[in-house]
Amino acid sequence: MRQTVALITLAALLLPAAAVAAQKVRVEVLQNKLDHPWALAFLPDQQGILITLRGGELRLWRQGEGLSPAISGVPQVWASGQGGLLDVALAPDFAHSRKVWLSYAEAGEDGKAGTAAGYGRLSEDRRRLENFRVVFRQQPKLSTGNHFGGRLVFDGKGHLFIGLGENNQRATAQDLDKLQGKVVRLTETGEVPADNPFVGRADARPEIWAYGIRNPQGMAINPWSDTLWLNEHGPRGGDEINIPQKGKNYGWPLATHGINYSGLPIPEAKGTAVDGTEAPLFVWKTSPAVSGMAFYDSATFPQWRHKLFIGALKDQSLIVLDVNGNSVSEEARILRDRGQRIRDVRVGPDGYLYVLTDESNGELLKVSPQG
Repeated sequence: MRQTVALITLAALLLPAAAVAAQKVRVEVLQNKLDHPWALAFLPDQQGILITLRGGELRLWRQGEGLSPAISGVPQVWASGQGGLLDVALAPDFAHSRKVWLSYAEAGEDGKAGTAAGYGRLSEDRRRLENFRVVFRQQPKLSTGNHFGGRLVFDGKGHLFIGLGENNQRATAQDLDKLQGKVVRLTETGEVPADNPFVGRADARPEIWAYGIRNPQGMAINPWSDTLWLNEHGPRGGDEINIPQKGKNYGWPLATHGINYSGLPIPEAKGTAVDGTEAPLFVWKTSPAVSGMAFYDSATFPQWRHKLFIGALKDQSLIVLDVNGNSVSEEARILRDRGQRIRDVRVGPDGYLYVLTDESNGELLKVSPQG
């Protein structure tokens, strides 16, 4: 384990184009040698940070102790392509139940895979996940290695949202009898809420909350509006931020601002705006390859209040957006000089940003503003 501190001056990128002062951030490397970390979650009372590694391990990092051995009891994952062990989230009643939720790619019987989610009880010594129970499986399983989604978000009202990619099978995002390209909504114990929008329809899956989504990579509850926000990868161009609402269609692949990686149009696309679909809240014409996201609502650093931080994989930076109601504008890019793919970002209990870089020698970073 290596722990270092650096002061880095980063040129901020402001949209629309305008000069801004250089921004100083303080970066502390808490841990390196993480093999493609995907997500992190804070245990209460400074007990440490849980970190998922895409290859299938759940680890615990603690100040002064470093990284634990792999926690046992994690389900077997399908670690291929973009698949593997994905998100981690503590149940809202963790203080009593000690439930830890995981999402991951799960193998099917035909060489394909889909996203699954479940929970186990973290042992008192934090070495084991006990009695892991799978409560959700994406059906059918269609992925050959791409577009799993996998973010887990509790809304504080008794529900769990799971973001699901369309497994690189574009048309399925519009099929209500399939769980590809959807946001699903469950209870905190994994049941289907009675007020989900498609409950009782024979032609639709009752778990679905919203649909028409390509590959969601970041989800979080906006603390000022108390609504779920989501970001997703476009194809070549057209990464988006959306606010998934009950029963709404977010367009993919009928409506998109992107094109195929080949340079050809998306075959199903009818334009950037299509009747019956919701327009995105924010679009990047050139895709940064968005990833984890976090709203900043801490009093620790007032200059970051009402900011939304989103990791960028391709652009190797942390995007800073200003939030004003349901309007956002890109304000800056930080961590760009490090040249690392940013996979996840969370606001810690201490008000610092904690960032994971997606590399074979990935790092856990602690970030704060300077000046």
